[in-house]
Amino acid sequence: MRIIAADDEKLALQNLTKAIAEAEPEAELVTFSEPEEVLDYAKDHPLDVAFLDVEMGTMTGIEVAKQLKIRYPKINIVFVTGYDKYMAQAIELRMSGYVSKPVTKEKIRIELEDLKYPVTRVQENILEARCFGNFEVFVNGRALEFERAKTKEMLAYLIDRRGSVVTSGELRSVLWEDALSDDNTRSYLSKLKKDLISTLKHAGVRETLRESRGKYSVDIERISCDYYDYLDDKPEGVRAYNGEYMAQYSWGEIRNVLLYDRQLKHNQ
Repeated sequence: MRIIAADDEKLALQNLTKAIAEAEPEAELVTFSEPEEVLDYAKDHPLDVAFLDVEMGTMTGIEVAKQLKIRYPKINIVFVTGYDKYMAQAIELRMSGYVSKPVTKEKIRIELEDLKYPVTRVQENILEARCFGNFEVFVNGRALEFERAKTKEMLAYLIDRRGSVVTSGELRSVLWEDALSDDNTRSYLSKLKKDLISTLKHAGVRETLRESRGKYSVDIERISCDYYDYLDDKPEGVRAYNGEYMAQYSWGEIRNVLLYDRQLKHNQ
């Protein structure tokens, strides 16, 4: 379980850290005293639970929580405070819990045992894809870094196709939309393929990609994905859908319309 704790008061942060460590000793726990540090860390590290002090100087815990939920829709937000004036805003954020100060390990344990989004153990060397909101991909908790932005988009599209074979021509038409399929795009796609293979190999998940003679697909058995969980009607996948799907890619809009319609039917 990946947990962060944030409080701008030194003693309060020490107490919170001690309580979390005692309640969940095997968790990965990282602490922060500044809200900006939380958001910087979250850029490259997927999170399961965030214990946030509501009042943190330059930015409130409410504001931090909003930013975290944009990046990680399934993150469990637990507010820690001695006041209740922010309760209404916290409820609007669909928080997981609310801990009153002084914090104790018993209070923390109660929240961790009743998380809004239960945390499942992610197997090592499994590609973890977050498709709701912006597309992000991780291995063992670390975000993959590609040499080219289009490489990440190529992987995103293959994950979107959920194991179906995609030809080089289809990839070129998606990645460059109306551009002519010429030697330039073919050469560029070849570079993307090399970058993707190199990145996956370095991360220990090379087998995730299947490619042969200009045809590509992903091995869905080697991928943990909120989109796949949603299609399989898993509760965690259904809860994770936030109305956005691979928001940084224009082609994701079509898929999102279908997902949104599906969600409406489920809610009827």
